[in-house]
Order: sequence, then structure tokens, then C-alpha cells
Amino acid sequence: MRRRQFVAAAALAPWGVRAASDAPNGPQGAARVDTARLPAPGTYSLPRIMDAPTGLVLDTKGRAHRFHGLLRGRLSVVSFIYSYCRDPLGCPRAWAVLEDLQAALRADPGLSGRTQIVSLSFDPSHDTPEVMRLLAGSRATDPAVRWQFLTTASVGALLPLLRGFGQDVSIETDAAGRQTRTLNHLLKVFLVDAELQVREIYSVATLDPQALLNDIRTLDLERRPPR
Repeated sequence: MRRRQFVAAAALAPWGVRAASDAPNGPQGAARVDTARLPAPGTYSLPRIMDAPTGLVLDTKGRAHRFHGLLRGRLSVVSFIYSYCRDPLGCPRAWAVLEDLQAALRADPGLSGRTQIVSLSFDPSHDTPEVMRLLAGSRATDPAVRWQFLTTASVGALLPLLRGFGQDVSIETDAAGRQTRTLNHLLKVFLVDAELQVREIYSVATLDPQALLNDIRTLDLERRPPR
């Protein structure tokens, strides 16, 4: 017999997740951001929302790293994912936006050298370093844009990161109360600056590659001294 423990008190939508071996498909029915109304980069500021959490993560070769060590010094777009998520407004939505962002960064070598995309698994019990390596494919070796695919050694190692980001998720436990895997979650993507401050949190209604790119450019301009 199994029960679920909720990390956050917020009610979670029942996302239909089913196993699959290939990469996430594109979004369907996602809300669209009116990009014509987005302010120009550098004409606004982003608040410092909170400190980014730290903990031990594993790369696709199984090597352990401090999460802060991988984030420090770059602008980072952090997204939690399942390798097998199929909810059109969940991981596939984030995946499509991040691929568009990757293409935009590839076209701006200066900015791409100061930015990275980070995808961290919600489910270390399934998403081993090998699974994350297969999921990443050529994205993880793109010389133009740094895209890191990470997991953790256990659900217990993942929880401080989830709690620190305020990422709502439910945890399944077995009859002995042992945490076995993470389950339902709400889509959130985090923009973290080079000093490890979360500066923006995107939901399904606000996640858009142009919005992300404008915010990244705004933070990049903030870091550069005025001429």
C-alpha cells in the first residue's frame, strides 16, 4: 500500500503522466504570451525573489556537483522535468520553449556564453544519469549553448531543491514511509542570475521564449557596467 505526501499545500492538478522512451512532444493548447506587448530589454528591472537553493546533483556521467557550483557565474534558466511526462501543458510545454530559447541563444554568441539552460529531473528513481544522457542527446553537447541535464541520487536529495524553489510536487511513499518517487507537479521555470538569485518564475501562462530572452538580456545588461 502506498500513500502520497505533499511538499506544498497548494492543490495540484491531476496531470496524466504515462511512460515513454522518446523526448517530449510539442505543446497543445498552451496559453500564448502577447510578445508585441513585452517591454524592451533593459527598460525594466526584475526583483530579487529569493536565493536559489543548493544540494548535490548528478550530471549525465553520474558525477556529483553542488548545484550552486553549476549555476554561479552564469544566467540560468532552470526547469524541472520528467523524461516521460506527456501532459501538453507540463514538461512538453517547457521543453518546446527551451528549444526555441536554445535556438535564439545560438544566434547571439555573446549572450549564449553568459547563459545556460538547466533541466533537472523530478524523478531520480527513473531518471538516472544514463536516462538523462539519452534524453539530452545532442543538446547536451551543443558547443554554442550550454544545456545541462541533471538528476539526483535519490528523492531525498531532490527535496531540498524542490522546497527551496517553492516547486509544488507530490511525493509517493511505500508502506514503510520511504520516499519512492515524485508525482504530480505544477509547471514552473526559474530564471536565476549569476549571483544565485531567482529573478523570475514563469508559469504556463507566462512561459514564452521571447519573454525569457528579454528577461535574460535585461539581467545581462544589469551585469554590464554602463558605457
